[in-house]
Amino acid sequence: MPAQPKGEAVALATTGAPRRTKRRLRASALVAATAAAVLALTACGGGSEAKSADGKVELRFAWWGGDKRAQVTQAAIAAFEAENPNIKIKPEYGDWSGYWDKLATQVAANDAPDIIQMDEKYITEYSTRGALLDLSKYKIDTSKLDAAALDAGKSEKGLTGIAAGINAATILANPAVFQAAGVALPDDKTWTWEDFERISAEVTAKSPKGTYGAAAYGTDEASLGVWLRQNGKSLYTEDGKLGFEPSDIAEWWSFLKELSEKKAVPSASEVVEAEAAPLDQSGLATGKNGLAFWWSNQLPALEKAAGGELQILRFPSKTGKAADAKLWYKASQFWSASSRTKHPEETAKFIDFLTNNVKAGEALLADRGVYPNSDVREAIAPKLAKADVKVVSFIDQIKGELGDAPAAPPKGAGAIQEIVKRYTSEVLFNRLSTDEAGKKAVDEMKSAIS
Repeated sequence: MPAQPKGEAVALATTGAPRRTKRRLRASALVAATAAAVLALTACGGGSEAKSADGKVELRFAWWGGDKRAQVTQAAIAAFEAENPNIKIKPEYGDWSGYWDKLATQVAANDAPDIIQMDEKYITEYSTRGALLDLSKYKIDTSKLDAAALDAGKSEKGLTGIAAGINAATILANPAVFQAAGVALPDDKTWTWEDFERISAEVTAKSPKGTYGAAAYGTDEASLGVWLRQNGKSLYTEDGKLGFEPSDIAEWWSFLKELSEKKAVPSASEVVEAEAAPLDQSGLATGKNGLAFWWSNQLPALEKAAGGELQILRFPSKTGKAADAKLWYKASQFWSASSRTKHPEETAKFIDFLTNNVKAGEALLADRGVYPNSDVREAIAPKLAKADVKVVSFIDQIKGELGDAPAAPPKGAGAIQEIVKRYTSEVLFNRLSTDEAGKKAVDEMKSAIS
């Protein structure tokens, strides 16, 4: 029961999983190293600095993403500044790989941006150390946001993040691959993991060499999370612990080994090669995979790369019932604010604009996922591209099938994906048994989040 949603920054004019994990681990270490400094600084309190002589305020706004994201985000900034001429927004942006190193250093130096695009892997890390502002104390309307997405930004420190977009783990299908193989696309409302295995193996068998029915999973902790949920477990618990045992992840890898042996997914060496490829060279985009695990908001970029339409599918389940897939709405990113901002009221005003103003929605559209404000989502629907309409439609279709929202990743969770990827490789190359990998991986994960 696989899932390889390619996490949050693969070609993140989308949101997807980062490739340069060593840098991310250094970022996690930097975050941990700054804990004492952050706590000392926040203990001193914040407070607004006096405005400049002309009454104007400048706010720094940091985000990660590609050129398209920079373009649409600056359009939203321009719309805000037009309505609020006394507030100037200074953009600071770059790619995922350097974002977290830079942010950790800025926080340690008491030089954090006022508005911070935050990821679920790190929001607990920063909020529990007092680095993020409790937005519930300011005038930000959250009444039109999906409850699960809103709750994802809450912690013991208050509301430290407001969803910038929502998405869901999906399986994307390339119909051209299925058509060439003479295999029918699956019925995603009724298929099981046995169906997934059978169909994927059939597509491989009826396709040219080098084309597989499905991409492998196991390079992203989100895929493990879906597997665990369908088996009554969870990736994390509400108190910040692991919600599973070594035997659970060993079973997950056992199924992956079975898929590999039946050639339903690529070989170990091909999996490693695919992991290093950019989004536009992924197996799904190049027609080398019939099925692959991605987040819903990555569909537009993948369709563009594929040069043809792709289809969004629900995950298979153990029972063949869509509700038993246990999917959930995920906050693609959050709008957060530094607890040390000198202008909390103006910062909150900008976040409220991004969250609730139709002009912001018209600029951002679906760049960060489906707009979480239902009124804005409806207002901007006519302006969405065809691929984005598909994503919104899918998000609406599964609303009545969702499972409970998962617990937020605890401190140190930024290291989990690298651990999952490393031991998946060990299993696929037969360097460790699934049981050995399960024990070693769980020990490392526990150490990372302790």
